[in-house]
Amino acid sequence: MRQSNGSPFGVRNRFRVAAAVAACAIGAMTAVTLAACSGQDSEAKQGKAEVPGVPVIVATVEKKNMPVRIQAFGNVEPYATVAVKARVDGQIIKVYFKEGQDVRKDEPLFELDPRTFEAQLHQAQANLLRDQAQLENASAQEQRYKDLLHKNFVSKEFYAQIRTTLEAAQATVRADQAAVENARVQLGYTSIRSPINGRTGRILIQEGNLVKANDTNPLVVINQIMPIYVNFSVPEQYLGEIRHYLAQGTVSVDATLPNTSMPAVIGKLAFVDNTVDPATGTIRLKAVFDNKEKILWPGQFTNVALTLYTQPDAIVVPSQAVQTGPKGQYVFIVKADLTTDTRAVVVARTEGAETVVAKGLKPGELVVTNGQLRLTPGVKVQLQKAQAES
Repeated sequence: MRQSNGSPFGVRNRFRVAAAVAACAIGAMTAVTLAACSGQDSEAKQGKAEVPGVPVIVATVEKKNMPVRIQAFGNVEPYATVAVKARVDGQIIKVYFKEGQDVRKDEPLFELDPRTFEAQLHQAQANLLRDQAQLENASAQEQRYKDLLHKNFVSKEFYAQIRTTLEAAQATVRADQAAVENARVQLGYTSIRSPINGRTGRILIQEGNLVKANDTNPLVVINQIMPIYVNFSVPEQYLGEIRHYLAQGTVSVDATLPNTSMPAVIGKLAFVDNTVDPATGTIRLKAVFDNKEKILWPGQFTNVALTLYTQPDAIVVPSQAVQTGPKGQYVFIVKADLTTDTRAVVVARTEGAETVVAKGLKPGELVVTNGQLRLTPGVKVQLQKAQAES
């Protein structure tokens, strides 16, 4: 059955549709109002917040005395090296030291079997006693015949024979004395002693072995390490300056072992070679160190710094503050309003973690040492607390 427009069912449907449309309109207006209010509050908050500065680490430009140094690589070598060898043939019957032990000069190292040399000494002494007795007899005869010659009881020719016998006996005694001394020296060679103060290496010929005099292989090698040398080479262009300051006094040399935390060992320049190496264009130098702490060891490689003189009132910054750009080297400085600017600098030299600046900076200025990648001129920065206190 078809319903007419004036039926109750049609009226109710139109009422429901109108109510729904009204509800939707009210909801949309509310959402738009809330969004607008939220946007206004956000814009207000953003207007009040400040943009934070870029965090950086800074350092103060300093004025201080800085050494002028020549850097090089060096090699440690013993102050003296002795290959200990036997001076007589014999069998090793005793070793008095341990491998790697420090020994003093004249300290016993090895002992060879002395019995053969003791027998030779005794024989030489016996020969000396025999010939001394013959000399006494020849001397007494010479005196008797000399008196007889004065009385013309013997001829001059006969006295000459007696005198010759006396002189031969005297020569024989002197030869016997030399033989005794030689035998005593040979016996002394059976006790092998250290010729220098130093440190022993590995024992190359063990106890019980037979050794020959001046054999090719040594018994042990001793290195003197207190004091000790460090050899190094520098370009020949520095030769004039080195000779100039060496003539004025002692030239200090520091040696540091790479990849260690040990402090530098301080010594002095002891030798300048008399020839420049034409193949490398360098001059060989040698420094001596007391090495009382035994930090330096033969064969090690070291970093060497030869100090020519000390420059007063040098402008110094940390090396990490210096940057390199298309126009050369520069630094970022921090101004009083905590904004940055770039400053071109002329670097004189670098001394480890510090750089000496010849031109471009003044003492007391702040330079950025960390955080440069985020900086441009005019950018505001924030000093990190730990570095600012330091």
